[in-house]
Amino acid sequence: MVVSRASTTDPRAWFRRTRRMARPRLRLVCFPHAGGSPQLFRTWSSLLPGDIELLAVCSPGRQDRLAEPGIDRMEPLADLIAESLAAFTGAPLALFGHSMGALVAYEVALRLPGDDPLALLVSAHPAPHRLPPAGAEPLTDDELLLGTAEIGGIDPALLKREEMRGLILPAMRADHELLRAYRPRSPAAVTAPVIGYLGRDDPLAGPSDLEGWAELTTGGFDVHVLPGGHFYLASAEREIVTDIVRRLRPLLPDAARPDPVETGPCR
Repeated sequence: MVVSRASTTDPRAWFRRTRRMARPRLRLVCFPHAGGSPQLFRTWSSLLPGDIELLAVCSPGRQDRLAEPGIDRMEPLADLIAESLAAFTGAPLALFGHSMGALVAYEVALRLPGDDPLALLVSAHPAPHRLPPAGAEPLTDDELLLGTAEIGGIDPALLKREEMRGLILPAMRADHELLRAYRPRSPAAVTAPVIGYLGRDDPLAGPSDLEGWAELTTGGFDVHVLPGGHFYLASAEREIVTDIVRRLRPLLPDAARPDPVETGPCR
């Protein structure tokens, strides 16, 4: 297990922003899939309205955190992200997680204080109490990489380059171990509404898998199916961002008003 509580809670390390705001009405925190990085959400900010700021989670082992060991257990990962989010005050949070990111977003939601999150948006993954029993054998490096490529998570051409495999594998391995170990015995319900998103042709998750999330909220549940497979986010990007905004708007406080957008580097 490669867990270290020495991992930073500096928000500059954990979150990427392509568009900064002094006082947004809402911050949308996005969690990528296993082995994924903030790159998954790189163009979302351009599709969001000017009063919603996007924070894309960057876990150890990816982008400029390549030198840091990945975190292969859910509890310390969710603890660190929740602690890092404490720096972002003055606006409510909504959490969106894709695939493994849905589970991380859920665990972070349980750790947030007060009325946060405003909503929990889960994509392409069963609820934690619907996971198969633990104990599956770990995948080999080739199985891990080829399986991800088959569902569209990696460009197969990258797998032919040994240096790229070396860069990709550590984060993927840590996330794979996290998923193998994570089996909450009695998952708690969040009070926020939960919205499930799903690609119509996803080979890994179907509507019945997403419906399990209804049992983990007291705030209401709905599912929205979009065209595409497990990585439908690429082909249906505009559709999902539009739907997220449509669902979050009625939940926003009316009093706050957006300030002019501040643009800056990704950190």
